[in-house]
Amino acid sequence: MASRLADGRAQRDDDTPVQAGDGAPAGGVQRALGLTLASALVWGVAHLWAGRRVAGMILLGLFGVLVIAGAVTTALFRGDLVRLALQPSWLSAFAVGLLVLALVWVTVVIRSYQVARPDDLPTGARTAGAVTVTVLCFAVAVPFTWAAHSTYVARDTLTSIFRSGDSNGRPVNTADPWNGQSRVNVLLLGGDAAPNRVGVRTDSMTLASVDTETGDTVLLGLPRNLENFHLPPGPARDRFPYGFTGDGAGTPGLLNEVYQYAEEHPDLVPGVTKNQRGPELLKATISGILHQRVDYYVLVDMRGFADIVDAIGGVKIRIPEDILYSRENRVLKAGYRTLSGKEALWYGRSRTNSDDYTRMGRQKCLMRAVAQQADPQTVLTKFDRLAAATKRAISTDIPQELLPAFMSLSGKVKNGAKIDSLQFVPPLISTGDPDFALIRRLAAEAVAGGPAKPSTTPSSSPTASASRSPNTTGGPSSSATKPPQSKPVSLAATCPS
Repeated sequence: MASRLADGRAQRDDDTPVQAGDGAPAGGVQRALGLTLASALVWGVAHLWAGRRVAGMILLGLFGVLVIAGAVTTALFRGDLVRLALQPSWLSAFAVGLLVLALVWVTVVIRSYQVARPDDLPTGARTAGAVTVTVLCFAVAVPFTWAAHSTYVARDTLTSIFRSGDSNGRPVNTADPWNGQSRVNVLLLGGDAAPNRVGVRTDSMTLASVDTETGDTVLLGLPRNLENFHLPPGPARDRFPYGFTGDGAGTPGLLNEVYQYAEEHPDLVPGVTKNQRGPELLKATISGILHQRVDYYVLVDMRGFADIVDAIGGVKIRIPEDILYSRENRVLKAGYRTLSGKEALWYGRSRTNSDDYTRMGRQKCLMRAVAQQADPQTVLTKFDRLAAATKRAISTDIPQELLPAFMSLSGKVKNGAKIDSLQFVPPLISTGDPDFALIRRLAAEAVAGGPAKPSTTPSSSPTASASRSPNTTGGPSSSATKPPQSKPVSLAATCPS
């Protein structure tokens, strides 16, 4: 049963098309398509125009609820959204929800065209209208499908890199993510794996100690060629009671060998699975060297790091002077440059005409530049490629449950927190005969923010060994060339800008 409005339009209480003979207004396919487009932007427009008040008001009400809920959630619960976006179960639910919403939206578009379309259209107009509506449906569905796909990729990336529970598989107390500690200490490792090299050597080792309230960070850098350090008590200390010496010429006893040595000797870390032995032993070893707690580690494969740089479109950095790299004697020219992944890799790795310690400084500047330039827009527009590169490049023992807390903390670090760096390199220490008491005291003062004074404590290292190469140890000659840096300095001040 239909009633008549003052302007002659037919009104039905159901949601079936109004037939031309029932008093539907004359109009062409252009009007129907215009109303369909309006309904794609605001649900219910076509239904209300055709006199379908009940259906039109329901659709308009649902659309209003969606818009208001989205605006309120974004404005008032942004932090909660970030936390949910870092939980795989919520990401799965969000992906499904996006696909359901896309299906509902497409259905609204199709039904709106059916309601607004005259019944006596010629075949050509009917075909053109159907094609146009199909294109409009694709335009509506594609953003939702892309968002659902990206959500699934994010979930897959999170579950591939981060495992649930702590290192022993126990639940994590998310209500107190830092266990009441004022600082969280994360060991940042750069793995120098290569096709012509067996295993992983951690040529970059930095303990990042982060204030959980302010985000202020101290980076404590250890050289790859540090020698005569003790391994932690237990089977590892039993095998090397006087300090790590390795096994022959292939492992002369440098700090960057500990990771792979543990992987190849399971008895040193009993009960720990493959690919976790190296991190566990290295964490305990560096904790003993610095006398600082090591909560978690993050290992970045350097070749994978190059993929990450390429994924974000390169990294902008200022090079103070030409850097020679590769066997072909290629050069990274001085000046402001946007480095490709391969060039960034060589910027952080090259020792030609320099040494390990210069390279350590460049690596920290490179990490700072990448962190500053990986803005949300870049991450969003290159998400798939970046996610794939990240899965290949990164391994860690940070639990999934702590990701929201780490995300909040990283925001503080990026937005104005102070980042200082202290490198335990010559002339401050001799890598062949380290003064471990000095290292520990300076590390404690750096983390506490206290003064650093010249050391009067004798070396606590095991028996010293001779220098192996010009750039593997530091001695009196290097101490005479410049005063040692015995307290942290700001990365902003030391990195070229």
